[in-house]
Amino acid sequence: MHVSVGLTGAALPPTVLTIGNFDGVHLGHVAVLERLQACSREQGLPSTVMTFEPHPRELFTPDRAPVRLTSLREKLQLLESLGVNNAYVCHFTRQVAGFEAADFVRRVLVEQLSTRHVIVGDDFRFGKNRGGDYALLQHMGVQQGFGIEAMPTVDMDGTRVSSSAVREALAGGELDLAARLLGRPYAISGRICHGDKIGRTLGFPTANVQLKRRRLPLTGIYAVTVTGIDKRHLPGAASLGVRPTVRDGLRPTLEVHLLDFDRDIYGAHISVHFLKKLRNEEKFDSLAALTAQIERDVAATRDYFSGTHHG
Repeated sequence: MHVSVGLTGAALPPTVLTIGNFDGVHLGHVAVLERLQACSREQGLPSTVMTFEPHPRELFTPDRAPVRLTSLREKLQLLESLGVNNAYVCHFTRQVAGFEAADFVRRVLVEQLSTRHVIVGDDFRFGKNRGGDYALLQHMGVQQGFGIEAMPTVDMDGTRVSSSAVREALAGGELDLAARLLGRPYAISGRICHGDKIGRTLGFPTANVQLKRRRLPLTGIYAVTVTGIDKRHLPGAASLGVRPTVRDGLRPTLEVHLLDFDRDIYGAHISVHFLKKLRNEEKFDSLAALTAQIERDVAATRDYFSGTHHG
């Protein structure tokens, strides 16, 4: 997949396009991307996803912006895995936010991306003060020579599949529901880096996963699998949060204790797949009390995997 960032001035080859934040790349997004691929084949043109970095609400209302489900890297990897040919990352600035909707269509969709066909959600809004909508796209499509179609929202058991619904499920510990909305277990990816080795001194060595985010959609202790080390999904127990017993409210950390595993994996880039929440994070009076709880967590993790036969 080819990734381009920002307005380059040089027009890209003609394409079929969809536009959105695609945070989490859930089943609603997958439906849009499947239609994009079909349209790409019908028209013999590459498929392009246009997304925004940062999320528009992170620019305007950072304190109230939704917590991200995926980093930009994770999002692009998911888009590539679904067969998208090109990703256009629009660097969302106040200048871009100030484009009138019609200017945005002309400058970005037509002149920059050479769009021949656009697929958007039925509630799509864009441009200054969210002034552009589907009707404007239809009108400008006739003027500028591109087709336009809307995708309906995807429902699952009466619930609209959305990034917000995934966030709610994760925050509530409903990992099965989140996995159904996503079409896969929720995962966080990162590189294994050196931590403070406290887990090792307690008898439970952990892989410390580098997190490049300060806010997380879920916290607590989980049964997980890890990919990226070898071809298997390796079972483990993970702690995600601020480790209140050994640190006081610093940057969040993700630590994974892999079951029956003893190899040097520093530097590996892994994905941690969250399967079941075991408990919330809590602060213990002593490292001895913490160690006793970790023993219970690891035993609960073993019980989970012995009963669910994950490969």
